Amino acid sequence: MRKTNFFHKHKKKKHIYAYEEQIRKNAKASQEELLNEFKIASYGLSEKEVQDRQAKYGKNEVKEKKFPWGWEFLKSYFSPFNIILLLITTYSLYSYFSEDEPSIFDLVAACIVGGMILLSGTFTYIQTIRGNLIAKKLTKFISKKTIVIREPYLTTNEINRNNEFEFIKYGTEMSANELVPGDLIHLATGDVIPADVRVILSNNLLINQSSLTGESLPVQKQDLYQETNNFIDFENICLMGTTVVSGNALGVVVATGENTYFSSISETISERRPQTSFAKGIKKVTFLLIIFMLVMVPIVLVLNGLTKNDWTTSLVFAISIAVGLTPEMLPMIVTSNLARGSKKLSQQKIITKNLSAIQNLGAIDVLCTDKTGTITNDNIELVDYRTLDNKNNEHLLKLLYLNAFYQTGIRNPLDSAITNYIDKNNLTITTNAYQKIHEIPFDFHRRRLTIIVKTAYDESIVISKGAVEEILSTCKYVEYQGKIVPLDDSMMRQIKSTVDDQNSQGLRVLGLAYKNLQAKTDDFIDSAEGELIFCGFASFLDTPKASAAGMIKSLAHYGVDLKILTGDNEQVTRAICKRINLKIKGVISGSEIEKMTPEQLAKIVEKNNIFVKLTPIQKVEVIKALKMNNHVVGYMGDGINDAPVLRQSDVAISVDNATDIVKEASDLILLEKSLNVIEEGIVEGRKVFGNILKYIKITIASQFGNVFSVLVASAWLPFTPMMPVQLLFQNLLYDISQFAIAFDRVDSSFLAKPQRWTTKDFLPFALINGPVSSIFDIVTFAVLYIGYDVKNHVDDPSAIAMFNAGWFIEGLLTQILVVQMFRTEKIPFIQSRSPWPVNVMTGLLCAIGFTIPFTVLGANMSMVSPPYSFIGIVIAIIISYCLLSQLVKMGYIKIFKKWL
Repeated sequence: MRKTNFFHKHKKKKHIYAYEEQIRKNAKASQEELLNEFKIASYGLSEKEVQDRQAKYGKNEVKEKKFPWGWEFLKSYFSPFNIILLLITTYSLYSYFSEDEPSIFDLVAACIVGGMILLSGTFTYIQTIRGNLIAKKLTKFISKKTIVIREPYLTTNEINRNNEFEFIKYGTEMSANELVPGDLIHLATGDVIPADVRVILSNNLLINQSSLTGESLPVQKQDLYQETNNFIDFENICLMGTTVVSGNALGVVVATGENTYFSSISETISERRPQTSFAKGIKKVTFLLIIFMLVMVPIVLVLNGLTKNDWTTSLVFAISIAVGLTPEMLPMIVTSNLARGSKKLSQQKIITKNLSAIQNLGAIDVLCTDKTGTITNDNIELVDYRTLDNKNNEHLLKLLYLNAFYQTGIRNPLDSAITNYIDKNNLTITTNAYQKIHEIPFDFHRRRLTIIVKTAYDESIVISKGAVEEILSTCKYVEYQGKIVPLDDSMMRQIKSTVDDQNSQGLRVLGLAYKNLQAKTDDFIDSAEGELIFCGFASFLDTPKASAAGMIKSLAHYGVDLKILTGDNEQVTRAICKRINLKIKGVISGSEIEKMTPEQLAKIVEKNNIFVKLTPIQKVEVIKALKMNNHVVGYMGDGINDAPVLRQSDVAISVDNATDIVKEASDLILLEKSLNVIEEGIVEGRKVFGNILKYIKITIASQFGNVFSVLVASAWLPFTPMMPVQLLFQNLLYDISQFAIAFDRVDSSFLAKPQRWTTKDFLPFALINGPVSSIFDIVTFAVLYIGYDVKNHVDDPSAIAMFNAGWFIEGLLTQILVVQMFRTEKIPFIQSRSPWPVNVMTGLLCAIGFTIPFTVLGANMSMVSPPYSFIGIVIAIIISYCLLSQLVKMGYIKIFKKWL
């Protein structure tokens, strides 16, 4: 037995299967056994019994989990990366206020980085509290009032048809939160089930369980136990949050408040959402940078301190290196990329509620989806009508329509499907020629609906529609090949064979029979449902969305595996899969999952792609198993039962017809019925991720090269190669240039398969590509130090300022321009051209960086303009660097079989 904790009782977790065992026991019990279970002598609790039980079980309320506002606030604002940014902000403010001549750039840097901390923290906090707000909204699905029978005049331990009304008349309306286990309640049409209830006596009770199962067709509930693997399907158990469509019943409350199944859904939604692939990736990058800084900064400090013999200046410079190593613009670069992706998705009628979901959508390699309302239209349709000789018969269709049109009972979705079929196909069936004179309503014992209509010729027709077996029980003849012949054993076998074939295709089949009455109808009412003529079949199906097949093809093209998780049965699900061309690898049921350990389930989910008869909790377990196998999982749903599953997934997607609760729990909302936009979302997500990855990898490689250059300079030069303020300003200009990366194109090879965060290739990327820039930094040092004779003027501040300016120009230009080489695995400018926003931003920032040393601003940062002859040398260095970077890139791809 699995050990999946789910329910809470007095702050102790209660096993989901312990609940199932108890509810099964209650379902199996006779009335006497049920009364003994709840220690009741007679139906209808006394006030003393109620008080004792309320003291034991508490109020019948789905309690809201206390949300730790303060703790969640701290966690949102003080993530590892935000702590790094906070240290940078603190250092910048300290530098500004402690210097005699403070640099305005320190204050600007502090404001920018501080703003990013505020932005990212607020965004995280809002996403965290969403789950708490969603759980609150679930309370509207809980009944506020209910009819309770307490201390009735009649004392008995058995309720039957003879005494049921004696109990019902003692019913009193009261607040549903006053209910306790053992209470006897009365359910009627329109009621929301106020607790988990065992049905004792029912009259044509139909329950809508879509809030738990997602299936739109109502289900029959009656005082009869039939063995089934899924406790939601027990015919004599009604669960909290479901609704009474028709009929009435007396039932005993068997679970209240936190011990109900509905409470489990609320609790799951309010739990903190597991870290998504995106969040895990950012966390990995952060810790990689921390480790990098912890290793490199002390080395820079010691080398500078020993060679320059000025530990204070060396410390300031080492801290500046730490700042330079931090891609402090990462939150803004990420947000700008995600915001652009969100804007493009909005043009495809997709609302983005959680920006990080865009990247996660690009990373998913498994998309799980509910069936009803997502893959299908959640709308039962008449898909076929045939006589026994396999012909589409207009007479059959007319009789089906008349039966559906004139019936006055509960409007069944199947009746609506018949009338909608006529309208949809622009068919005309004149009802003016008929007059309804009698109706025998549907009930669960007869399982058929019969109407009698009179024609303009004063003839009457009996039309009966219902379950095929029950229709056949009223038939003596059958319409076959245009003739009316006796219904013999051979015909019966043929009819049953047809029904079995239709059911195996997942179709819901009804039979229709009729007969003509020549005499006055009143004389034949009692025998109307006898000696009928079997006319044919009507087949129904919740049809797939027109775009479902196209979506599956697109998902396969982009390397995403589709898995269907449904509460429906295997036959119907197979029929839908066949219609949308989804190849079935294997089918697993909820009853099978119930018996598996987490390890067994983790293996099973890899081999199968159809999961049927699942409870919402079992859907959650499937998602967890996939994530345990290192998959990035998206889930697409539409009903309240999907809300816990959406919260567990990396990307939560709701469709156009989803409930408000589900839309609230989702990251992405599809505004149109078409599912083809999923393809657009995946591609856009991979573009966003590709551009974010470009920034991180290129920046880390560049900064590693800079640190390596600084180490060489520290060991070689008797002065600091660049002032801290110059280093920070250079870093700021580079980061600004990278905002245009959000507009960049991404290689088709990168878009072709799922992409996810991994820091494994960050280190080799930096170690191989970083030192390439260091080679040309060292060449620049040599040119400036030796070629321009700075080595003989180390005591001259202007000579050192010129050296600083020269390396500032070369370092910034090479760092910005190499992005053109690194942005694609192809040959830049020939096989892949960057879009104009990237080109404009690159040119603009290069121009600004190049002219800074020649301006007053450069002078204020202790820079002296280098000789004009240095310009030609810088151009040669840049061209050489770009060519060598391209060669190194080609070698890297050959070795590692990938670029980004």
